[in-house]
Amino acid sequence: MHFMKRPAPSVTHSDSLQSLPDILEPSLSVVFCGINPGVLAASTGHHFAGRGNRFWRAVHLAGFTPEQISPEDDRTLLQYRCGLTTVVSRPTAQADELSQSEFKAAAVEFERKIERYAPQCVAFLGKMALCAMSGKRDIDWGLQPTAFGGARAWVLPNPSGLNRGFSLDALVTAYRELRLAVTPAGSALGIRTVD
Repeated sequence: MHFMKRPAPSVTHSDSLQSLPDILEPSLSVVFCGINPGVLAASTGHHFAGRGNRFWRAVHLAGFTPEQISPEDDRTLLQYRCGLTTVVSRPTAQADELSQSEFKAAAVEFERKIERYAPQCVAFLGKMALCAMSGKRDIDWGLQPTAFGGARAWVLPNPSGLNRGFSLDALVTAYRELRLAVTPAGSALGIRTVD
């Protein structure tokens, strides 16, 4: 009697990747929230690592950082009272590979995370995640009418190079609006020193 060997389940490269670690600490001014890690970001362990991603340039030009940070130095964003996280931890090549059920499954824990770290603002990069978690079909850009996890919620354009609907100038304008909202007039985000 011969037994046929079952084929091994197919595993894609993105299924074998680890999720991207958060860059968070309590009471930040802004937590930038991506939809989920890209494959390159997850494989390198650094946020917004794709060459075409405009996040680091946009946050610098909007005034969040005095110089442009490289993805390898993503943890230095904490010095400027900003943090990074994602709603869904599973890496994908493109965000549209995520299902509505993944967002719904992540929603409660994600909101608890924001409550735990208590930033002044949580900035969703793109509308997809907040729409999926809130059940709303359309959300306006900018400041949202309701808080999320106790933080003021903002929706900013996604800085992905695949997002052709927003030029770098449009990204910078939207990101600068948030920076001005969290920064007292005439001052820059404070650089903290470690004792």
